[in-house]
Amino acid sequence: MKLESEKITRREFVSSAIAVAGASAIPLNAMPPGLERPNILFILADDMGYGDLSCYGRPDYSTPNLDRFAEQGVRFTDAYAAAPVCTPTRCGFITGRYPARLPVGNNDPLPAKKFAGARPGLPPDHPTVASLLKGAGYETALVGKWHLGYLPEYGPLQSGFDHFYGIMSSGVNYFTHRDGAGDLDFYEDKVPVDRIGYITDLLTERAVQFIASHRKKPFYLSLHYTAPHGPWQGPQDEQTSSSSGSRKIYAAMMKSLDDGIGKVLRALIAAGLDKKTLVIFTSDNGGEGFSYHWPFTGKKGDLLEGGIRVPAIVRWSGVIPHKQKTDQVAITMDWTATILAAAQTSPAPGYQLDGQDLLPVMRGQVPTHDRTLFWRTNKQGAARSGNWKYLKEGDQDLIFDFSADVMGIGDFEGKHPDVLARLRSEYQQWEAQMLPLPTKKK
Repeated sequence: MKLESEKITRREFVSSAIAVAGASAIPLNAMPPGLERPNILFILADDMGYGDLSCYGRPDYSTPNLDRFAEQGVRFTDAYAAAPVCTPTRCGFITGRYPARLPVGNNDPLPAKKFAGARPGLPPDHPTVASLLKGAGYETALVGKWHLGYLPEYGPLQSGFDHFYGIMSSGVNYFTHRDGAGDLDFYEDKVPVDRIGYITDLLTERAVQFIASHRKKPFYLSLHYTAPHGPWQGPQDEQTSSSSGSRKIYAAMMKSLDDGIGKVLRALIAAGLDKKTLVIFTSDNGGEGFSYHWPFTGKKGDLLEGGIRVPAIVRWSGVIPHKQKTDQVAITMDWTATILAAAQTSPAPGYQLDGQDLLPVMRGQVPTHDRTLFWRTNKQGAARSGNWKYLKEGDQDLIFDFSADVMGIGDFEGKHPDVLARLRSEYQQWEAQMLPLPTKKK
């Protein structure tokens, strides 16, 4: 399949009866007859920048397990997070819809529980990838970070997961597992627990145990690591008083994460499930601090490419060809649509997905295609359409042409006012369908 070079225009794509932006690429139950529903393993890194894996260009350390994983499937060069910060992207994935459709996804990342006050969480009655898969006969588990609201009203078990082992907030000390307010934040289902160990290792161990469990049903495991989110602490830094970090510490954190993912992937082999499991790896937003944004500008928190362009790798042995690289534009909600399609599960009525099932592209059934995607924060708005990107910040509107400027730093407004007008209009139409931004408290 010609993933790296074959492209068609949006007009040609529409004429071939495949949906563009805002719907699945093919019906979600249109997998080939006789293909067994796979297990699903979704691995989400936290604050990992686009260039933080050696297979994406990191020069000062290597990530051999994820590099090997990339050789076994498809590596995306133009994948995006749904938002440049944690909570909205997680909302986008678990619902399969633009974060700004829900109050919890329309906020900045949720603070620690002590400071969250009455901020919203993910409504338990909203369909999720977990609740849909559970309804379709899957055993569901979240190991790692939730960050979509706090108990007792909100939590993974209220939103479709059978099991939960991890943290509720944005990030914790890697050894004490205490949140930004100093409170213990580690749970087994709904029960607070105190565990000893480096959190990356604890999450890896639980994921391996879950995979090794004997079961009669297929499983969906969301493994949401907290690495390499701050505080920057490597496995040997328990006695270090400062968490300000360094490039050396960041490398140690990434090595621990890569080693852990290697153990989880080997657990699939040991259980005889590696060829029966769809595995997706990506990040929730761009990085900061010691992250490597090459070749982009921007970082976590903004809508420049460094804030939202992320690594993404997909493997389904025997279904998706190996050693592929694609410039198909993708976004967080696509992984939701792709997972449901693979599981032959439809979205809930009245809750149309905003992502596309990308299995047809990855399998070589359809060529890569242009599409239009949107983002919004309380300070910026953005859209990508083909090679064009629109960025709104205050009263300033900019456009970038990736065909001429891969870094996304040159403004082409003066040369293409027609493109700017079109993208501004499309963005405004999209924004009108979203919830209004919350009023800032004085």
